[in-house]
Amino acid sequence: MIGERIKKLREQKNYSITELAEHAKVSKSYLSNIERNLNQNPSIHFLMKITKPLDVSIEELLSEIDNFENQLEKEDKEYLDKEMKNIIENAIVEGINKEDFREYINYIKFKIWEKNQ
Repeated sequence: MIGERIKKLREQKNYSITELAEHAKVSKSYLSNIERNLNQNPSIHFLMKITKPLDVSIEELLSEIDNFENQLEKEDKEYLDKEMKNIIENAIVEGINKEDFREYINYIKFKIWEKNQ
């Protein structure tokens, strides 16, 4: 959902809701409602305002991520070496679907979390 995507991008930039609202010149309560999925249909005008402080294009904000590397958070990427990337690319060529990759991503994130505990 768009709210979850906005929240994730905001957190990656280390912005509070208040800070992002101020930088984007939008209502803090409206932004909060979007992030909590109380409003699941934000206006294009609102989305255009938040793209600049989040440093993303509107296309990136709205598009579902098809590329595996884009789904990984930056800190997760460092755990994948070249061989692992080649394995993933080969799996894509062989027809592994998005849902399988989502499960794999969640597994990687869990293993990273587990390692850091």
